[in-house]
Amino acid sequence: MDNTVRTGTELLWSALGGDPALVDRVEYGGVSGLLPARLPVMDLARATVAACSLAAVEHAGLPGPVRVDDGAVATAFVSERHLRVDGREPVNFAPLSRFWRAADGWVRTHANYPHHKAALLTGLGVPDSVEAVAAAVAERKAVEVETAVYAAGGLAVALRTPEEWAAGEQGREVAARPLLTRERLDEAAPRRSRSGPLRVLDLTRVLAGPVATRTLALLGADVLRIDPPGNPELPDLHADTSAGKRTAALDLDRPSDRRTFEELLDSADVLVTGYRPGALDRFDLERPGLVTARLSAWGDYGPWSGRRGFDSLVQVATGIAVVEGSAAEPGALPAQALDHGTGYLLAAAVLRSLTEQRRDGGSRLVRLALAQTGHWLTHSLPRYEPERYLVETDSPLGRLRHALSPVSYEGGPSGWTRAPGLAGADAAEWLGAGS
Repeated sequence: MDNTVRTGTELLWSALGGDPALVDRVEYGGVSGLLPARLPVMDLARATVAACSLAAVEHAGLPGPVRVDDGAVATAFVSERHLRVDGREPVNFAPLSRFWRAADGWVRTHANYPHHKAALLTGLGVPDSVEAVAAAVAERKAVEVETAVYAAGGLAVALRTPEEWAAGEQGREVAARPLLTRERLDEAAPRRSRSGPLRVLDLTRVLAGPVATRTLALLGADVLRIDPPGNPELPDLHADTSAGKRTAALDLDRPSDRRTFEELLDSADVLVTGYRPGALDRFDLERPGLVTARLSAWGDYGPWSGRRGFDSLVQVATGIAVVEGSAAEPGALPAQALDHGTGYLLAAAVLRSLTEQRRDGGSRLVRLALAQTGHWLTHSLPRYEPERYLVETDSPLGRLRHALSPVSYEGGPSGWTRAPGLAGADAAEWLGAGS
């Protein structure tokens, strides 16, 4: 386990610009076999948490070690499922957020928020019922549903294979870019010239951004989340991701609220945004010495840059749902691992930017996207491929494909010297007995 996990941590720590020697501080342990999947989901989970923890001890000037426990990691990556409110289980997906069978494949929709649900129904031209949506999707091609719903401001994504995603323009854009980007924008001095905790202004929505800011709050930051009035976070997601934070409602189109927001931003150390690229462009969010972290679903490039998106939809578009199931019956990762993993990686990127800024100054910008994390999961982490451990051998029984022995050591055998023969066809004697 250590070699695989260390590889993922080393890759992330390198992407974050960290000192390679610090990776030796990380210790791994706990129950194995958690978050089982065809893709290396547990490796992604461990590595992102390890990188975040390493960035935290580096920023705090602590020696470590960093301990990463599989049980704690796996539980945190499905934290929204373990939540209970007065014994009640959470509502994580609304009835219209699901897979639907289209005329030529599958579509997945996301309609948890009321305005997304309304846009879905408008795009399909149907009343509010599961049966009506199912019938409307069934008579159209999957891409036609995707196009119509997005045009109405809703969220629907056609199921694609990994090859189809890679051949498309957005898939090519994602593949051509690094997992994350970190930029120094100017020569400004760090903004921290006062006592007290780090100030983090949180403009994020479910789920990756809130996981990141929840983590920063854990580490001692004063996190203030701002939501528009009348459109707060979904109650159960708020309960799961708001630990350590404070929340407020501001209408940035109202002059008085806008002034309040700008005063908050003027004195913030970190700004974290999780809205689609372009959604906040009408507001002046730049400040000298500010560390800004921008999170999106698809990236701020390519034809999908302005689209809304969530973990479940990214899995469907990028082919992950096919890998975890099939084109005939799509599956899903055992956790919203793109959300959670990106959240911990985002927190790590903020902490590393603050550490570097403390030394070198400069306004900082970090950018991450769920689709980039998905690409990293599918292309960069070591993945179990049984073909690597299989061999073909000619035998009296025919050409056999069989597993190699796991018994291996320096100077040991590479395989059996004799292929299986016909049952009962050998003489009842030891080799060389007649000589």
